[in-house]
Amino acid sequence: MGIYLNPDNMDFQIAINSELYVDKSELIKSTNNLIYTEQRFICVSRPRRFGKSMAANMLVAYYSKGCDSKEMFSKYKISSAPTFEKHLNKYNVIHINMVNFLGESKNIDEMIQFICEDIIDEVIEQYPDLNMPRRKTLLNVLNKAFAQYKIPFIFIIDEWDCIFRELKNDKESQEKYLDFLRDTLKDQSYVALAYMTGILPIKKYGKHSALNMFTEIAMTNAAPIQEFTGFTEKEVIKLCKDYKKDFSEVKRWYDGYTVNGESIYNPKSVVEALTRGIFKNYWTSTENYEALEEFIFRNDDGLRDTVIKLLAGEKKKIDPSTFTNDMVTFNSQDDVLTLLVHLGYLTFDSETNEVAIPNYEVSEQFASTIRNKDWAEVSKSLKVSDDLLQATLNCDAEKVAKLISDSHSENTSILQYNDENSLACVLSIAYYSARKDYILHRELPTGKGFADLVFIPRIGRTLPALIIELKKGHSAEEAIQQIKDNNYLHKVSEHSSEIILVGINYDEKKGHTCIIERCKV
Repeated sequence: MGIYLNPDNMDFQIAINSELYVDKSELIKSTNNLIYTEQRFICVSRPRRFGKSMAANMLVAYYSKGCDSKEMFSKYKISSAPTFEKHLNKYNVIHINMVNFLGESKNIDEMIQFICEDIIDEVIEQYPDLNMPRRKTLLNVLNKAFAQYKIPFIFIIDEWDCIFRELKNDKESQEKYLDFLRDTLKDQSYVALAYMTGILPIKKYGKHSALNMFTEIAMTNAAPIQEFTGFTEKEVIKLCKDYKKDFSEVKRWYDGYTVNGESIYNPKSVVEALTRGIFKNYWTSTENYEALEEFIFRNDDGLRDTVIKLLAGEKKKIDPSTFTNDMVTFNSQDDVLTLLVHLGYLTFDSETNEVAIPNYEVSEQFASTIRNKDWAEVSKSLKVSDDLLQATLNCDAEKVAKLISDSHSENTSILQYNDENSLACVLSIAYYSARKDYILHRELPTGKGFADLVFIPRIGRTLPALIIELKKGHSAEEAIQQIKDNNYLHKVSEHSSEIILVGINYDEKKGHTCIIERCKV
């Protein structure tokens, strides 16, 4: 039993000792099926705090011959799998967290040297009768150990991509690192399984895209193990029942990641919310918001306008295949948006190729970043959002018209009101603070058309519903009449007995006009 070679199961024991642990052990059934196959190389990339290290520690506990984990796993789902005992604690496991080695090294050469020396030392310690090769390279020592003892190696490499995040402009070091991984793993008969975790998928450039033996499991395509990307909706529903918490509130705050058709929740945030009993930003508070700031304030290929639309609740179709899997090479806004998917700030729908802001927690981080940077009139719209909502609830049409007018910026193309959809986008941002107490629907189908903006009170909120109809170059009276003629009230009355009707018109000469009516249904 060593630190890097055949470690014990203590790290996973810590996870299952926790107050809230969700059984993800069936991941092992999937990795068992990969052992000694052409598909035995797997690279799993997810955002921070999405359970990557926990999964890695679980695999170490299961495969390492440095411990006996049968009793530990006996109460979890994997224990009923046909392959459970066949692979249990049968392998030489090498577990490396690359962050630790990078942190104590002066350069990439020293880092690779430390890794090789430490693993070789532990191989010699655990196998004192090994007939050592004349050239004691890591490759030769592992080949010799496998040839003599016939026990294959499983590599569990955590934070594999830290070099590309910390040394993001050092191409030479990145290439040396990829060469090291390729030489150690590719085409080596001693490798039964290689499981790497990180945030970024494998870097693409030139011959160093040659880690092509790895199957990529990423936020853009997590098949066939998407259910292990985070907490599934079924798992969260059960947790909410156990902790007697409102599932709809958990869903609002932390749902929204769609991974190959599976609805995924942020594990860190769900655990914190349920155990602390308070809904707030947990995952984003562990992140440095400057990382988000750095990318959303670029204006690559119209990125600025896209970010505004995303904050308003819209989606954007992208092509993630052009992303080169680093944090410096951006040839289009699609590349930046794809990076934000891997970082967890956006979700990606693989069926439609669309990205969106996943949930209220992440949306709040976007809004907070924009407020702090004072992003022109968008920032102003967010800052007056509370006033706008209160003016609407007070049926103060004159103030509503003024606040919306104040939010209108001629310097941002999306705010130029090219059509009613642009106006709806702007108003979605202007009413941003309403999302705390309302569910926003853009173009809600009512049976006789689509209401432009509808705010439905969240469960437990004793507030009137809001129907906002928008016009450009017509009149606020026409907007109100359309709400009545198309019977939008009937649809919304399913959710609230009191409804506020808001008609807004924008005229290039007269500006904004507004009419508000309150009605009981």
